[in-house]
Parts: sequence; C-alpha cells; structure tokens
Amino acid sequence: MGTITLDHYIYLASALFAVGVVGVLIRRNILIMMMGIELMLNAVNILLAATSAFNGDSAGQVFVFFIMLVAAAEIAVGLAIITMIYRNTGSIDVKDYSRLKG
Repeated sequence: MGTITLDHYIYLASALFAVGVVGVLIRRNILIMMMGIELMLNAVNILLAATSAFNGDSAGQVFVFFIMLVAAAEIAVGLAIITMIYRNTGSIDVKDYSRLKG
C-alpha cells in the first residue's frame, strides 16, 4: 500500500461536500438539510487540516477551530428555530414554511 497523499484528502472532501450538497438540494426536511450543511463544513475542515499538515503550516488548523465554533453556534441557533417552528406548525417540512410569511 502506498502512502496517503493530498489527492486522497481532496477526493474525500469532494465526496463529502457533494453528499452535503445533494442532501440540501434534494431533501425538504430541515433536519436533513442542516446535516447536509454540516457535512459541507466538515469537508472544508478536512481539506484545510490536510493542506495545513502537508504544508507544515498551522494556519489551516486555526481556521478549522473557528469553523467548528461557527458550526456549533449555527446548530444551536438552528435547532432552537426549528423547535419553535415545529411547535407552531407541527411540521419540519420546508414547503410548509410558506405559511409563516405573515
């Protein structure tokens, strides 16, 4: 077996990002859409950490830390909003949110 190169990480990150995009575009369940967004953020994190390690620079790993902080805040706020919408409408389907226009 050969060594793992940067190309392997690029392929993995591309596949994760593609699965995340498909999850956001195809599914209408807001929880699945949020998981797709998380997959896309994790793909970016993998790529930043891999390029940082291969270049011997720690700047990419610092960016990964901040992206993880933003993702955690996004999930906390997003789940709170989803909980309130579910309490009001009884559904977490995106097409039902058009009733909330006011």
